[in-house]
Amino acid sequence: MAEHEAREAGPSAGGLEEGRLMKELEAIHRTRHETLLHGSDDALVTHTRRMDELEREYVRRHPERAQTTGRTRSGARARTGTEEQD
Repeated sequence: MAEHEAREAGPSAGGLEEGRLMKELEAIHRTRHETLLHGSDDALVTHTRRMDELEREYVRRHPERAQTTGRTRSGARARTGTEEQD
């Protein structure tokens, strides 16, 4: 990645303190839809990379994060009444 691309992507997610990581995640999720609909291909690639980096860092820090049953495969199947096919 070129130096200017690294600067545009922001500081390394691993180096962010917790509050800053959460603010970065909130901001990137807030801008995702607009980037998808109206950003250039390069902007979308950059946005996707940064979002992935921030999300992976969050999951790394919070492996035991609370998970809502409805947001799991079994919860989704129960909600829609579908069974898993083998």
